[in-house]
Amino acid sequence: MMIRQPPSPAPTWHLFVPKLFTVLRQGYGPDNFRHDLIAGLTVAIVALPLAMALAIASGATPDKGLITAVIAGFLISALGGSRFSIGGPTGAFVVVVYHVISQYGYEGLLLATLMAGVMLILAGLAQFGTWIKYIPEPVVTGFTSGIAVIIFSTQIKEFLGLNIDKVPADFVDQWIAYWQQLSHPDLTVVLVSGLSLALILILRRYAPRQPGFLYAVIAGALLVWLLKLPVATIGSRFGAINASLPVPGLPDFSWQQMKLLFPSAFTIAFLSGVESLLCAMVADGMTGRRHRSNCELVAQGIANLGSAIFGGLPATGAIARTATNIRAGAFSPVAGMLHAILLLLFMLFMSGLVTYVPLASLAAVLFTVAWNMSEQERFRNLLRAPVGDRVVLLLTFSLTVLVDLTVAIEVGVVLAAILFVHRMAEATGIQTHQNLIENDQDDFSNGKDRVAELRLRIPADVQVLEMRGPFFFAVAGRLNEVLNRVGKPPRLFILQMNRVPLIDVTGISAIRDLLKRCARTNTRVVLCGLQPEVKNTLSQMRLIEDPQLVITDDYEQALRNS
Repeated sequence: MMIRQPPSPAPTWHLFVPKLFTVLRQGYGPDNFRHDLIAGLTVAIVALPLAMALAIASGATPDKGLITAVIAGFLISALGGSRFSIGGPTGAFVVVVYHVISQYGYEGLLLATLMAGVMLILAGLAQFGTWIKYIPEPVVTGFTSGIAVIIFSTQIKEFLGLNIDKVPADFVDQWIAYWQQLSHPDLTVVLVSGLSLALILILRRYAPRQPGFLYAVIAGALLVWLLKLPVATIGSRFGAINASLPVPGLPDFSWQQMKLLFPSAFTIAFLSGVESLLCAMVADGMTGRRHRSNCELVAQGIANLGSAIFGGLPATGAIARTATNIRAGAFSPVAGMLHAILLLLFMLFMSGLVTYVPLASLAAVLFTVAWNMSEQERFRNLLRAPVGDRVVLLLTFSLTVLVDLTVAIEVGVVLAAILFVHRMAEATGIQTHQNLIENDQDDFSNGKDRVAELRLRIPADVQVLEMRGPFFFAVAGRLNEVLNRVGKPPRLFILQMNRVPLIDVTGISAIRDLLKRCARTNTRVVLCGLQPEVKNTLSQMRLIEDPQLVITDDYEQALRNS
């Protein structure tokens, strides 16, 4: 007789193999490199002004954005689980980075980024990558749109040239300060920012493949330089750009400081994980490829560690730059690595030109980024959703803008979870056998004669309860409510559970309470039609071992036990 061994569990190491390794193993030639080089150059041109603009909006210096794009961009492409994702600083981090820097200084930001990197690595190793899909769309859209509003708000001063020494961090206080100065805009600054924004919009409309951001920045710089316009530039505000990568090192830290920074680090890790996997999903949709989500999380963690060690900002996958990479003909992750190398060459040999870039032009770039992030079409569609989803969307959006991004995410996810639990509870029912036979004949047979026969066969001292849907904590109390309506204790309780896909510990506790209650009246309990997962859970919790409990395969067998 042949004895078959149970199949061994599938190895999980392949979940963490970078896409770069897969591409090189399959074969990589000169023609592939040519496509990647063109795509890498295209993305570098797009990323150059964005990296500086996002760093400035975050309260850092422009070179920090370039460092992030170089270090994190290279590591995300080299180690990531997506073939085409481009990494670097993104608008999602502007709010949280700005608040961390204002409260704890730049050293605090580096420590928070290091902590976020460790969190992302642990999340990837724990295979949490597939869990991102469980974050509800109203939460993601709410905080993304809220971040877009905040980015737009922070750039009003630079776009209009308002005479405000320091823009308040709070949204309401910002607009109070703006209102006091709106009647005194700097028309020269408005001219530069308006022309830059107009150039971006015109190129987007008539030449969408052209790097509108870069053209707008160059045009603004030329306009200010040629006409000697009194407009603030990167050089006048921040000085010369460091033409080299800084020496790697770790920030000073203490346990007390780590505790204070934990919420911010968690928010950075959350945003990085969500946006990177959304970016990978967008790339999959454009190319038909499949990413490795857990490998991507580990790569994001390593990239954030690297960025912090070199003094950069938090990083994640950038959807717009990834789409540009794909449209430019990228073949492999080498394109993303080349984009980072080309940005490094720019830092080393052309950083002096950056000092001429006017902040008004960068404000126009960030206005466009904010509009792209606003997801206004998706936001409008969600406003037509059921009331619960609308509440989650608007509350997450409002808390992001008016309170704090961390609070918005926490409240949004918790409220969405409560909404889901409520809907699941509404979909779960417990019926007595009278309602069961009268209202749902297909539960027992396909014919009315059979229904009548079953009605006659159920003895008067036998009570049948049918449970439908997941038997979890939100509905466990209903079992007791139904029992209270039964009246006189029966001789036998039959719980028909063939439509219960899962049960949690609260549901098991409810059945234990039923057994104790029935023990006082000498009532036996029969569970019939258990699905395998439910039966395994009952076995693990040792409920099946209860001598008062009978397990049957179907309703007919349960009736025979009566």
